[in-house]
Amino acid sequence: MPRSLWRFVGAAAVAAVAACGSRSGPMQKVIIPKGVSFRVAAESLAAYGLIADARLFGIYAKIRGRDRTVRYGTYMLAKGTSWNELLEDLRRGKGIVHTVTIPEGYELSQIVSLLAQTLEVSRDSLEMAVRDSALRRQLDVPTSSLEGYLFPDTYTFPDQVTAHEAVTAMVHRFQEQWRPEWEARLDSLKLNRHDIVTLASIVEREVRRREEGPVVAAVYLNRLRTRMPLQADPTVTYALGKRPGRVYYRDLRVKSPYNTYRVLGLPPGPIGSPGLASLTAALHPAKVPYRFFVAHPDGHHEFRTTYREHLEAIRMVRAQASMDSATREANALRAARDSAARAAGAPLESLPPMPAPKKPPRR
Repeated sequence: MPRSLWRFVGAAAVAAVAACGSRSGPMQKVIIPKGVSFRVAAESLAAYGLIADARLFGIYAKIRGRDRTVRYGTYMLAKGTSWNELLEDLRRGKGIVHTVTIPEGYELSQIVSLLAQTLEVSRDSLEMAVRDSALRRQLDVPTSSLEGYLFPDTYTFPDQVTAHEAVTAMVHRFQEQWRPEWEARLDSLKLNRHDIVTLASIVEREVRRREEGPVVAAVYLNRLRTRMPLQADPTVTYALGKRPGRVYYRDLRVKSPYNTYRVLGLPPGPIGSPGLASLTAALHPAKVPYRFFVAHPDGHHEFRTTYREHLEAIRMVRAQASMDSATREANALRAARDSAARAAGAPLESLPPMPAPKKPPRR
């Protein structure tokens, strides 16, 4: 058979394969990294079962003049799609999606920045969307924004999604997570949903160990019942617009309804987006009498009922922290000594023992 006829038959076979297919198969996530060649892109499609032969697909793309028109990104494509449709999808970027993960406890300003960067939408449009009055009425939110109601989760948005569509999807995720049986818990706690979301956002910031969430929630509820200020440090950093961290006495002077050292009761609204665990902790607080807690450096807490017990716990935590610091310093010195001895070739057993760390003075 003449070579020209072979080429004709081969091209006809490739064209026949390319024309076959339908978008009826399951969706498959495929990443086409920026800057890769068409060959690598075709191999990615083959690896995920979207095409059977990367080489033939490349030949067909070259015949169609489409082997240099690829829009890079993360795609959701249906198995069974024809080669013609795949090439058109890659050319137009049809099927590109953007995945964004909102961490638990993120403030609205952080979420807006993350969405603007990931979805390539303007900050101004996002700022308008998170203050949408219709969505706020739908959730019965009394504050001026949706702070606390953009549920922390991983989202996959289509390319060119609008700011309003993205925010609406996150609000709907919050509504999906809110369980119908929680309404009865609101009645027993004598709080509304906005109160619970606000309390949960504080719990989210306070705890590192999830098992302590219900106890921390109980501490704040016990304070509310006795008309004691919440004195929650995370509300102060929120009022100051600072990153979560240490609070100083000068910070407590900030004039803000979110400063729970100066204002009784819960702040006007959430200070971030609580996750499911913190919402559950706020709705199902532990049955404990505690009204105080102090954190160890590793994040776990000592809980106490009276102020006198609280002061003792503070002294204990500080003494333990001092002892731990002295031990770490002694270990670092020992490691440095041993390293120097090895470099000099001296046997470690010939070196004098390191002195034990001194105990901190009693306070």
